[in-house]
Amino acid sequence: MFNVLTLSRMQFAITTIYHFLFVPLTLGLSILVALLQTQYYRTNDERYKKLTKYFGGLFLINFSMGVATGIVQEFQFGMNWSGYSKFVGDIFGAPLAIEALAAFFIESTFLGIWIFGWDKIPKKVHLASIWLVALSGCLSAFWIIVANAFMQEPTGYILRNGRAEMVDFFALIKNPQVWLQFPHTLFSAFVTGAMFMIGISAYNLLRKKDIDVFSKSMKLGVVFGLVSLFFVMGIGDAQGKYLVVHQPMKMAAAEALWESKDSAPLSLFAKIDEEKGENSFDLAVPNMLSFLSFGNFTGRVTGIHELQEQYQKQYGEGNYVPPVKISFWSFRTMVFGGSFMLLEMIVAAFLLFKKKLVKTNWFLKVLLFTIPLPYLCNSAGWMLTEIGRQPWVVYGLLKVDAGVSSSVSAGVVLTSLIGFAIVYGVLAVVDLYLIVKFIKKDVELSDTISKNQKGGIELWT
Repeated sequence: MFNVLTLSRMQFAITTIYHFLFVPLTLGLSILVALLQTQYYRTNDERYKKLTKYFGGLFLINFSMGVATGIVQEFQFGMNWSGYSKFVGDIFGAPLAIEALAAFFIESTFLGIWIFGWDKIPKKVHLASIWLVALSGCLSAFWIIVANAFMQEPTGYILRNGRAEMVDFFALIKNPQVWLQFPHTLFSAFVTGAMFMIGISAYNLLRKKDIDVFSKSMKLGVVFGLVSLFFVMGIGDAQGKYLVVHQPMKMAAAEALWESKDSAPLSLFAKIDEEKGENSFDLAVPNMLSFLSFGNFTGRVTGIHELQEQYQKQYGEGNYVPPVKISFWSFRTMVFGGSFMLLEMIVAAFLLFKKKLVKTNWFLKVLLFTIPLPYLCNSAGWMLTEIGRQPWVVYGLLKVDAGVSSSVSAGVVLTSLIGFAIVYGVLAVVDLYLIVKFIKKDVELSDTISKNQKGGIELWT
């Protein structure tokens, strides 16, 4: 269990999942804050200004944590995964460099202008600064997806001297995986931001605090979340159909489909035995998997055992089956969670239309306690994306065991793994404390900027 490969995978999984808790909220909340400020600019309604600063403060806390945890990812590529970096660095490095220079620097620069520019620069310029923050954040996500899409479906490269070298940069951008992953990830982030805003608004409405103010943010969150959820579902369906053809093993594992079947059923719940390569129990909807995969009820879906035989002939001896249980339940967590949120938003929209949402306390409590749900769905989706690709780190080109560093000892990796877990645990407590403390403040207090300065950074109070 405690070999370098396993420990390195555990370390990367912990740091990546923890970092990705902050990324979707940063993307989604930045757009929502920009929309709130746009309403303030259009209407000169002070309620929108208060909401902009209130949710802007929460955005800044989350953004800071995202930056702090994201830096670690870059170091791990060279320290724990030097084999991977050597093999694919010529390709992987380009979009990451563009992300830093053309996206993150823009985002951080205009974020500074937005923080310190209140009532000091023209309203139109100040509004433009938060929109540039939001749009550059989306641009940053795009370049990260470009890099990841190459790992899912390599394009625009040649193999030379045991390395993958880029020959067509635009092939990376035109990779079909990019145009499925990016909008799906982006709209999932919008859902995260919307559910966060809805939950916080529900909390304040339940407290009977600033009802006329938080009813505005509730309305924005519900409309934004409902529209985003429809896009998530639609793009997710297209992505699933694409992966059935181009990454069939991932989708077969996600469905725990061991044997190839015509008119394949869609499994709702299964008791999976990975050692025997079968399901001892399977509750399924007849023909539905074929319909979701091909748009008809009679299509043939290739199973895990047949794909394993194909891959052994194509790539040589080895086990090409990803962890089926994790893939299966990650997929269902994402789908069932998304379906619940969609139902929730439909009910919220109905109550909003009837002008009853603000007064329906039991449903406001439901909205409050489902804030963690999009985080769970986001993590499950990325677990399926990455774990379902195993044993490949670059699909069809480089296996995970060939990407790990050979010069790092298990003891060193274990020590750093424990260290990261402790530090990230402390950061989680600090982050939660800061967010809860900020949420409990009255919106009037969050509308002011403290005169106290620490390290040149004004603290929101």
